[in-house]
Amino acid sequence: MNQTITIRQPDDWHIHLRDGAVMETAVPATAAVFARAIAMPNLQPPVINAADAMAYYQRIKSCVPAGSNFEPLMTLYLTDATTPEMIVAAKEAGVVKACKLYPANATTNSAHGVTDVGRLSETFAAMEEQGILLLVHGEVTESHIDVFDREKEFIDRHMTKIVAANPNLKIVFEHITTSDAAAFVQSSSANVAATITPQHLMYNRNDLLVGGVKPHNYCLPVLKRNTHQQKLQEVVATGSEKFFLGTDSAPHLKSAKESSCGCAGCYSAPAALELYAHIFDDLGCIDKLEGFASLHGPAFYGLPINEKTITLVKEPWQMPEQVQVGDESIVPFYAGQTLNWKVKA
Repeated sequence: MNQTITIRQPDDWHIHLRDGAVMETAVPATAAVFARAIAMPNLQPPVINAADAMAYYQRIKSCVPAGSNFEPLMTLYLTDATTPEMIVAAKEAGVVKACKLYPANATTNSAHGVTDVGRLSETFAAMEEQGILLLVHGEVTESHIDVFDREKEFIDRHMTKIVAANPNLKIVFEHITTSDAAAFVQSSSANVAATITPQHLMYNRNDLLVGGVKPHNYCLPVLKRNTHQQKLQEVVATGSEKFFLGTDSAPHLKSAKESSCGCAGCYSAPAALELYAHIFDDLGCIDKLEGFASLHGPAFYGLPINEKTITLVKEPWQMPEQVQVGDESIVPFYAGQTLNWKVKA
């Protein structure tokens, strides 16, 4: 008889839903499993104010399948020009839960990002006062800094200062990839937490580079060495409330990934929960999945736990090789490979 587990319905605390035809594919894939998702604001142009957030919220909602309870949680894209007044207006809009700090040019569509974190002290103070969380893409962007060292450099240069200067501001260190980041979060106050993606738990940089470059495993922050991967596995296995599910699912068309300059992002939405169940089971900590996926995130964001439940069955199945988007396709993360858990319809 197949093994089953039933957990509270999970949420995705870091996801890219894009816009247009890609959004029409990504939103139903996410809504099929997750009750809520923190929608990243790095569109073209970015979501920088309350009006942008409300408009994007409506576009996402228009793609939610009938009968689904899925609710997008909106974020603002911080720029050097983000003011305290913009934070107050975002809070009053009612749909904005957080602001995303992208160092300028750190990742996809981040050219408008922050060039000087120190200039945002008044904005951070307003976020603290309004209960708006700060979500941080923690990498420096100078070209002379080794790409594998950029997360640690950001911690040393910026993250320690942001946390020290804003002790009452809730901060999520997004998609952490290193033992340095995990240790930083563990040693920080209860107001600092982190999301961890399926790819950074399941893969290391060998899975990107050995035997030829695997463009569909290329993401930012980039996959790190196996010792960092093992540290991330260790912290989720502890069941610590400081770590929770954030897929960083980032759909890109196959043509954009398989090019002379392939873009960064792994599209995990078609089987996000199954990917986590697969690795948690491999690590012998499947009992910690509910906390990571369904409990720790709402607690940190100050939101209620979802009432509904979802059941997974231990049953091998194969991730599709591609997902159709109009006349083009997206290659999902773990494409063509066998997963050991399946969400029960």
